[in-house]
Amino acid sequence: MECIITIELGTNAVRVYAFDLNGNIIGSLKGYCPTFHSEPDYSEQDPDQIFITMLYVLKNLLNEVLHPKKYKVLCICFSSSMHSVLAVDKRGNPMGKAITWADNRANKEAAKLKNSTLGKKIYSATGTPLHPMSPLTKIAWIKNNEKEKFKQVSKFLSLKAYILQQLTGEYVIDYSIASATGLLNIHKIKWEPESLKFAGITAAMLPDLVPVDTKVGKLNKAYQASLGLSADTKILVGSSDGCMAVLGDGVNGEGVATITVEDSGAVRVVSDKVMQDDKQRFFNYLLTENKYISGGPTNNGGVIFEWFTRQFGDFKNPFDLEHTMLELINDASKVPAGSDGLIFLPYLLGERAPIWNPNARGVFFGINIKHEKSHFVRSAIEGILYEIYSIGKTLEEHRTINSLSINGSFGTLPFFTQMVADIYNKPVRLRQNYQSVSYGSYLLSATEMGIYKSLDEAAKTVVLPDLATPDKQNNKMYLKYFKIFERLSTKLASEFADIAALQHQ
Repeated sequence: MECIITIELGTNAVRVYAFDLNGNIIGSLKGYCPTFHSEPDYSEQDPDQIFITMLYVLKNLLNEVLHPKKYKVLCICFSSSMHSVLAVDKRGNPMGKAITWADNRANKEAAKLKNSTLGKKIYSATGTPLHPMSPLTKIAWIKNNEKEKFKQVSKFLSLKAYILQQLTGEYVIDYSIASATGLLNIHKIKWEPESLKFAGITAAMLPDLVPVDTKVGKLNKAYQASLGLSADTKILVGSSDGCMAVLGDGVNGEGVATITVEDSGAVRVVSDKVMQDDKQRFFNYLLTENKYISGGPTNNGGVIFEWFTRQFGDFKNPFDLEHTMLELINDASKVPAGSDGLIFLPYLLGERAPIWNPNARGVFFGINIKHEKSHFVRSAIEGILYEIYSIGKTLEEHRTINSLSINGSFGTLPFFTQMVADIYNKPVRLRQNYQSVSYGSYLLSATEMGIYKSLDEAAKTVVLPDLATPDKQNNKMYLKYFKIFERLSTKLASEFADIAALQHQ
């Protein structure tokens, strides 16, 4: 029997799935990786901890499920979160931790660039909003603030590029991850000279650009022996998690969009054309040379509810995070829609779309004497999803959205899914059994292997069986509070800047 393995390098977890050639799940495992916040605006991860976790989870799945059943692994396909930056020396050794998408230390570099003629030119060429999330501004920050380190850097990698180099010895980056760096000209699919100049680097300091279905060398012999895999096991470079989620949900063309609520969140649409926005509010990332994934991201998805749970959950076991989350959700379900007038701005990590304000901070607004803990729980969830709605509402200025799909470990919780349907007042489809990111990686692998003729054909085979339909009364209630949420998000800009400055002292 033959199978395909997909590996998702998410922000806080590594997820490994095994599929048979028909797309049925054979097994899955995951391992957790922490994010470190040494400063309010810093978000970093240990690249070797992620690599070791990935190996551990992969080896366990092989030894516990695939090897005992005599499965032959034909292909391993990777996906990962976007915008990470890892500096390595000439031997390929990490020069510190990787800076993740949530890191806002490059706020000054991004603000200066965004307000310039050069910034508008770079956004038009790269499709990446000018914000501290982008590797372009992160590299510029290292150049400006860690000058001795910058001189010693041989290459700047994404976390996925580092993992692939460890496994195969090759430095590569797929079009999708590259298009989220602010360094790639998405129209020419070449590194953008103006971006390279701003960052102070050359193209030689970046990995080689390759399409998402590229086979990356061979697995190193040491890992072949350790994992029990053959030398002919294909290693596919894969794509970003966002692009894989869109593919895995079968989203293609007008009228449909997909929502992801994982650690972060996003609303995405697909087209063969770049989405032009004079206010620079949307990204345009590449899946393939002719397929653009456009939309807006939020920093504050499930990671915020996880933070809330760790601070205020009643843990019976210090490691039982998921059970404690479900208990809190049960509490929230007993509170009416709108949380009796308690509103939460979820901006603990600053914010990206649509306000693009790295100084934004979290706020509970409207607290009165009758509010209890359960109101705060529901309000926290509603705030996360109001932010998701604000992205979709802005997207609808450019695209018609008739129906939605949802994915991600938080988004597919029934309470979250129903709330999204109610807030958007649209039907929401989802698949309960597995992550859309992993299924997208399966579809990419199956297409590369010739099971499907193209990614379009593969996407058309996707059926999302479950449907949440909107509650009209809840929708009316949510929209009343959303209007206040939306105003607060921009009205507090000056106060956000002042408190962020004080927190930096």
